Formats: sequence, structure tokens, C-alpha cells
Amino acid sequence: MVKYTIQRLLYMILVFLIITCMCFILIRMLPLPALPPNDPHTEIIQLRRESLGYNKPYMVQFGIFLKNIFTRFDWGISEQLYIGRSVWSVFMEKLPASMIVNLYSILWTIPVGIALGIFAALKKNTWIDYLISTLTMVVISVPSFVYAFLIQYVLCFKLRLFPFVMKGGTDWFSWPMFVSVVPAVLALSFGVIAGFCRTTRAELTEVLTSEFMLLARTKGLTKAQATVRHALRNCFVVIVPGIFGEFIGILGGSLIIERIFAIPGVGGLTLNAINARDYNVFIMSTCFYTAIGLLASLVVDISYGFIDPRIRMGSKK
Repeated sequence: MVKYTIQRLLYMILVFLIITCMCFILIRMLPLPALPPNDPHTEIIQLRRESLGYNKPYMVQFGIFLKNIFTRFDWGISEQLYIGRSVWSVFMEKLPASMIVNLYSILWTIPVGIALGIFAALKKNTWIDYLISTLTMVVISVPSFVYAFLIQYVLCFKLRLFPFVMKGGTDWFSWPMFVSVVPAVLALSFGVIAGFCRTTRAELTEVLTSEFMLLARTKGLTKAQATVRHALRNCFVVIVPGIFGEFIGILGGSLIIERIFAIPGVGGLTLNAINARDYNVFIMSTCFYTAIGLLASLVVDISYGFIDPRIRMGSKK
């Protein structure tokens, strides 16, 4: 297991460097945005561009970029959105908003999704199962921004239960802040609930029809006891890694949902960087999303071995 983990970490670093290099070169191939002529930061930015090797080959620029990160953790400065400010400080300023919205979403969507999946599996081939399965497929098929507009129209405009956009400030755990993020949380929740519901229903249905479940019933266990003690334990081998992946994804945020509900998070920062051609901010966001995706995949794979001792990751036999 340790050997497999080390191999996966090395592969993750290699893939991260390859993706980062490709994105870096593609971004540097774009024309540089014009700088304001009378801004006091313009001369500083010009000098910094020269120190970063903007007039040198792309791979040399990428080497300087990596050197600055690994030696000084310097991601550059913003040239358009927050002129003169450190990209890292801007990014850390936006990260809590993305995390809080995703945290609220995960805390209730995972138990609800799993509960619906268990209920559908226990009511297999009944109208309840058909209803839940149909709604699950419909919800998964519809993009999250559609739910966002429906929620804004019904809950915010018609019923006036919630504000249209997220409250400003940094009081992340206050009641007014919670109320203001409810629409965004709901928009993010439908897809997660449907995903966990479908996975739980499929895994539990398969386990309930296994031979060891019949053996458990013949030993005198009731259906509820056999389900809780044996069936759920086995189906959670697949579900729990998905939960770990969701919690890692808390950092990622949602580009579209953050823009619709004016959440001052990482997603909105990325879109604004694209529109303003603030390349340093954009490459920082690209590296961040790449790292989150790779880390979530790594955690999910490794967690299988810890959850079920029968699984030996990387074993040849």
C-alpha cells in the first residue's frame, strides 16, 4: 500500500507538471494585455515581465515560473484585476467564499442522497423505486445553472424568501450569511444528491441479492439487521471514497453557480481573470483546479484499501 501511494504521488506530480506546462505555454502564446499608461504600477509590471523572461523561449519562462514557486512561493502579481497585488493573496482572499458554499452543500446533500438510495433499494421494483430512479436520472441530466435560474425565479423573486446574491463581508458563519447562500447551496445540491442516490441504490441492490445475505437471513437475522450489519457495510466500500472526493472538492467551487449568485469565490475570480486577460491569476486558478482534481482522485483510490482490507491497491495478484 505504501509503495502504491508513493507511485501515485509521483504520477500525480508528473501529470500536474505536464498539464501546468501545457496551460502555461498556451497562455503565454496569447498577446499580452495593454497596461494603463499613467498607472504607477505599470513600470513595476514591465520590470517584472523582464525578470520573468517574457522575451525568452517558453520553456525558459516555465522554468523561471517553477523556480519562483518552489523557492519563494511567488505566483506573480495581478496585472489587470488587482493591479500590483500578489496573486496568492488575492486567491486566498477568495477561497473562503467558495469553501463555505460547498461545505453547506455537502453537509446535507450526502446524507439525503444516501438515504434516498437506501430507501429506493429497499423498495426495489415498486412505484417508490421507479419514482426515485426517474427523478434521479432527470436531475442528473439537467445542468446546475438551470436549477440556479429556477431557484432565483421561484424562491428569490416570486416568494422573496432569499436574496438574489450572496451577502458581502467575511462573517461566514452568521445567520444572514447562511440565508444569503441558501439559493446557491440548493443549486449545487441537486446533482450531488442524485449522484449519491443512484450509486447507493445500485450498490445496495446488488449486495441485497448476494448469497451471503441469504446466509445471514437463514441464521436468524431479520431483514433490517442483515441490511444494517452486512449489506450497508459492503456497499459503503464504494460510497465512502466518493464522500472523500466530495470533501476534497469543497475547495474547487463552481464557476457558473458563483457567477450567477455573485459569490466572491475562486470560480468568479477565474472567470474574471479570463475576461480581463489577467494571465497570472488565470494560471494560478488553473494550477489550483488541476491539483484539486488530481488530489481527489488520489484520495478516492487510496481510501479503498483502508475501507476494505480485502482490497490491495497495486498488488499484482
